[in-house]
Amino acid sequence: MLYLRRYQPKDWDAIAAIHDRARLDELRTSVGVAAFLSLEATAEDEELFAGEVWVACDDEAVVGFVAFSDNEVTWLYVSPDYYRKGIGRRLLQQAIDRCGPTVSTSVLSGNDAALNLYLSEGFKIVKTKTGKLNGNEAFAATGHSLELSK
Repeated sequence: MLYLRRYQPKDWDAIAAIHDRARLDELRTSVGVAAFLSLEATAEDEELFAGEVWVACDDEAVVGFVAFSDNEVTWLYVSPDYYRKGIGRRLLQQAIDRCGPTVSTSVLSGNDAALNLYLSEGFKIVKTKTGKLNGNEAFAATGHSLELSK
């Protein structure tokens, strides 16, 4: 049975593995896998725990996670073994429900699965720009800034 709950420190290994596998999929269609950095290498600098972190569990196994602050979804990853099962949508809806009246996020150009998820939940692209990849500035990236007004 699928359920959501707040992140607990015991979830670290699971979310790190989910991020690292899913991030490679994300980069394959956008910047390229050479830009990969593990969650362990990026979590602190990119402030994974600056807001709330929730996990999706299938029975007791963590299969996805979302991080968000008052008005921004900052991380959303699902285990590749659980793609296209509605888990990302459930996590996103949890974040939207707990965020302020306007919610923002960003998606790398080429990450069509993520972009389509956000658009299907009512987000609109407000800006597209090319610059340095956040977190790994040695790489150029194009990304979309999205917003949802509730």
